[in-house]
Amino acid sequence: MNQLLRRQFLCRAAALAASGPLALLESHAAPLSNSGYKALVCIFLYGGNDGNNVVLPTDSAGYAAYSQARGVAGAGGLSLDRSVIVDLAGPHAIGLHPALSPLADVWNQQNLAVQANVGTLVKPLTKALYSSGAAALPPSLFSHADQQSQWQQGVSGVSVASGWAGRIADLQAKSTVPTVLSVAGNSAFISGVKSAGLAVPTTGAFKIQGFGATPSSNPLYGLFNKILAMSNPNMEVAAASDLMQQALQASDLLNSALTASSSTAGLFNGQNNSLAQQLQAVVKIIAARSSLGVSRQIFFVSLGGFDTHNDQLNRQKALLAQLGPALKSFYEATQQLGVAQQVTSFTASDFARTLKPASGGGSDHAWGNHHLVMGGAVRSGLYGQMPTLQLGGPDDVSDEGRWLPTTSVEQMGATLATWFGVAAADLPSVFPNLNNFKTTNMGYFG
Repeated sequence: MNQLLRRQFLCRAAALAASGPLALLESHAAPLSNSGYKALVCIFLYGGNDGNNVVLPTDSAGYAAYSQARGVAGAGGLSLDRSVIVDLAGPHAIGLHPALSPLADVWNQQNLAVQANVGTLVKPLTKALYSSGAAALPPSLFSHADQQSQWQQGVSGVSVASGWAGRIADLQAKSTVPTVLSVAGNSAFISGVKSAGLAVPTTGAFKIQGFGATPSSNPLYGLFNKILAMSNPNMEVAAASDLMQQALQASDLLNSALTASSSTAGLFNGQNNSLAQQLQAVVKIIAARSSLGVSRQIFFVSLGGFDTHNDQLNRQKALLAQLGPALKSFYEATQQLGVAQQVTSFTASDFARTLKPASGGGSDHAWGNHHLVMGGAVRSGLYGQMPTLQLGGPDDVSDEGRWLPTTSVEQMGATLATWFGVAAADLPSVFPNLNNFKTTNMGYFG
């Protein structure tokens, strides 16, 4: 816990130095709308997931363009056979990768949305403006670390020390259990300007070490807490003590939730992977929401390995075979707990991958990508605009199939944040570039 607290303190201290648009949070932010319980769950796919083989065209012309550009599987190409694509009912003529077939049932229940061609943008952009070299572009467009940070920070073009989930948490009154929890380690996503998220384990006990099996019964633990509660003129020491106290108090509550047996565990039977374990931990925490005294929660989970420069068809299939069943089981768990309408999950990733195959049966780093939004309050449908699947075509900023995003990370995030309870007046404080875009709600929710 000491290393975690140090990281959280450093993130929080850096965030407190933030200026510019984020400073609005200090004086103008309104509290979140807290009518009932709501949770957001971000599933971050590290490495750059190939959205071109996640959401695919199913009409004859669209599939022909896709297969021609992607090339024949087995000969270095990346196209999936039309017969294996899982058709999604409706007028959109799209389907899913076969490993995501469990999610077709969620679509049919009208609770799965596809957000097409979303990516980091400073402002709306055309191919002509991009080609002119005069446009304001997100820095380091095809860099893993930079694009991961910009997705999680919710800001393109400006480096900040906080994440958009953390800035939403800044709008909440301080509570014993932080609003933002990660079951995938520390990330930029969870740190706010004024608040700090907390990373929790997926299995085992979550408590301070060195005070025995039951720290609260150890007199030294009580003394330790008294020392932390002492006032200190040094602001950094005082901030560190405050953060340590919050983590200790939160761990006492969260430990009970994480170590409890779960009535939904059977829904994840046979899924022996990290993502399933992370989502099971999230389910346990959601189930304990009343005892934790929380009305709003944001969770961060992750799955890595999507940097598929070679053998992509097999590698991505194996990863999506974890993602599809785990997401379906998580959705069913929220139904069993009676909170499906109150929990929304969504995928995110560094960037997409090129439509054109690279050598070795892989693909290179790209830009605009397709993502999934799921939950009982979500309306099934295709949101945003699918790109024209043509190498060098109107949506390709190269000749390899790198899609110029038509929806920004900020627009997607603002839609989720609005459902979560962030007031319209506060959205630009959470997403500083949002005012550059005409549409601030993509319409996933009824």
